This record gives sequence, C-alpha cells and structure tokens, in this order.
Amino acid sequence: MPGNLSTPGASVTSRAFALLGAFDVDHRELSLTELGDRAGLPLPTAHRLARELVGLGALERREDRYAVGRRLWDLGLLAPVQFELRQVAAPFLQDLYGATGATVHLGERDGEQVLYLDRLSGNASVPVVSRIGGRLPLHATGIGKVLLAWAPEDVQRQVLASLTRVTPYTITQPGRLREQLRRVRREGYAQTVEEMSRGACSVAVPIRPSSGGDVVAALGLVVPDLSRGRARLVSALQVAAAGIGRSMRVSLSGSER
Repeated sequence: MPGNLSTPGASVTSRAFALLGAFDVDHRELSLTELGDRAGLPLPTAHRLARELVGLGALERREDRYAVGRRLWDLGLLAPVQFELRQVAAPFLQDLYGATGATVHLGERDGEQVLYLDRLSGNASVPVVSRIGGRLPLHATGIGKVLLAWAPEDVQRQVLASLTRVTPYTITQPGRLREQLRRVRREGYAQTVEEMSRGACSVAVPIRPSSGGDVVAALGLVVPDLSRGRARLVSALQVAAAGIGRSMRVSLSGSER
C-alpha cells in the first residue's frame, strides 16, 4: 500500500500511480471511497484522478465502482521480457497442454510473488486460483518455489521471514522450506501438494536461455495428484522449458526482478 500522498509535495504522477496501485488480485474492483483510502488520497483528489484515468483508458467505470482498464494491460504486455516470453513460450505451452491435458502456467518473479504471464486451463476438475496477470506467494506454488530457489539470497531471506499459511499443507517452517529450495536446485524441479489450494498439486521447472544466464521464468503444471506420473510430467516440462530457452534471446538473461 502506498503511503499518504495527500501532502502538497506529492506529484500528480505519484498520486496517479498510487491510485492504480490500490488494485491487486484481491481488490479488482473498488469504490471511489475505497480507492482514496487505499491510495492514501483525499476523496476529491481521488475522484479527479479517477475521472482522468477513465478518460485515458487506464481505469474502467462500472456503475459506482472502478476497475483497471484494458489500456494498462495492453501496455504491460509490451514490456520486453514479458512480451517476448509470452510470444516465445506460446507454442510450447500448447504442446505441453496437448501432451498432458493439465493446466499449464508460465510465470516470472515479481519481487516476493509470482506474476502469472500465461495460463492454459486443463481438462481435469482441479481448483486453480491463478489468473493471467495475477500474483501468488512464492513459497506456496510450484512455479514460485522454482523462482525462489534461484532468487537472490536477500529475496529468499525476506520470503522465509514471513511464510503465511494458505492451506493446512502450506510449508511455513523456514528451515524446511530452505531444504526444499536446495533440493529444487539439485533436482531441477519443484512440486507442491495442496499448498496453494486443496485438491491441487503442482510441478514446475526453471526456464533459462540455452546460451546461459539466469533463470528468467518458470513453467508449471497443475494436476489433481502427483503420486503417479510425476516423472513423465517433469520430463514434459523440461523438454518444453528447453525449447523456450533455445528460442529466447540472450538479452532476456540480463533481466532481474
């Protein structure tokens, strides 16, 4: 949440970004009062900025509530790493979906969360809480554990210091999770069992340019059960991730979150 930007020194740009930053995955629609409160802005300022942002397509007005506008999503897709990743990965996600029938995820790390860049819904009836453009905790998702395993040490410390319990099966013991992260780096894949939602398991692998460089994203599958077929799913993921890496420009390896 932004701080109080109602002071005279706050720029129009910072106030507009505070207003946009009031939205998150749990607050997709907000009233004008909620917008002002979450952005730390006086109601008249929030109303004026919201009206201007609606006119620019950055916000949408839905009766007495506001939502993020399509224009912002369109602009976000032009970010070099996300745009190229989605473009490069698209055929491999389709192949992975065709081979497994499972829900397929493509994600990257955004600070201490997973940002989901793409998703294909699987055939099985599995509770999946991810959304394209949405964010979920690193420690409770397969893709998140992969990204956390290769994250800088300071990011790992921050995440391990505040492990929230999402389900009864979420790993909240720092020592246990750190051991899991070491295993992820050693074995090249991560898995979860009902840690993000009951009845859903996940497995994920890292994506890195084949020419070398850092892990830039992760590729994952969500299935009802991992007790059988895990090796086959990991193999399919690794083939797809290697294909994405071969198709990726080396310049992506320089991206850091």
